[in-house]
Amino acid sequence: MVRAALIGLTSSNVMADNIAAVDALVRDTAAQGATFISTPETTHLMEMNRQRVLENTFFEGDDPGLKAFCALAAELGIWLHIGSLITKVAEGRLANRAFVIGPDGAIKARYDKIHLFDVDLGNGEAYRESALYNAGEKAVTVETPFGTLGLSICYDLRFPYLYRSLAMAGANILLVPAAFTKPTGEAHWHALLRARAIETGSFVLAAAQGGLHATGRRTYGHSLAVSPWGEIIADGGEAGGVMMLDIDLDLVAKARQTIPSLGHGRPFETTSLKLS
Repeated sequence: MVRAALIGLTSSNVMADNIAAVDALVRDTAAQGATFISTPETTHLMEMNRQRVLENTFFEGDDPGLKAFCALAAELGIWLHIGSLITKVAEGRLANRAFVIGPDGAIKARYDKIHLFDVDLGNGEAYRESALYNAGEKAVTVETPFGTLGLSICYDLRFPYLYRSLAMAGANILLVPAAFTKPTGEAHWHALLRARAIETGSFVLAAAQGGLHATGRRTYGHSLAVSPWGEIIADGGEAGGVMMLDIDLDLVAKARQTIPSLGHGRPFETTSLKLS
């Protein structure tokens, strides 16, 4: 059993302010007994303008937020999952990168978002992540004393084969930090998270950005915790804040024994028939 917490945010485009806000929330949450804490996608910078993003991001080794979060985890003796930081990987190119930091302050795992959000939503909102970000190429799990984490970020949620692969590799807690848009969140967020939990018999923990950001973007919020049976354990609502929950991995074993679909996959071919 582990006491976990999801922190919902409404991050701004001022990195120092976001770092300070996360620091205060993590400290308060750890004081309430949480030993594993997860934050949303783009934890320390929410910026849509390409030039300003490039001007306000850092290579990993120079990132002030990452340094602060590693020091914070070590000071408090907690496991800290930073849902993602916008990280410079080359001049003019970025990665949307998640970090798992151990209680010694060391980075235990990194994950670069595999599936990039290139879409026109039809209401004036358009996103072209591939114009600025490099896609990740590796799915990542990391073993901890309280369970094996499977890492993902936001738009990855729409690709169920990723989560099956993570579960087959041993993950029993799937992490989905996000900054879902309000229209897509209202339509699909709860359904997709519940589906990923049911399909894999895993806990799904999704810390989310929510509300109106300084850039004018509005995100859906609703940080969510889902049981391996697909039940919503906690919903943070649009406003965000902190959700505390206890994770009992016996529920994973029970769900996977009842519905053992992870062991029933079979190879198959697809036949396309054309009718004249």
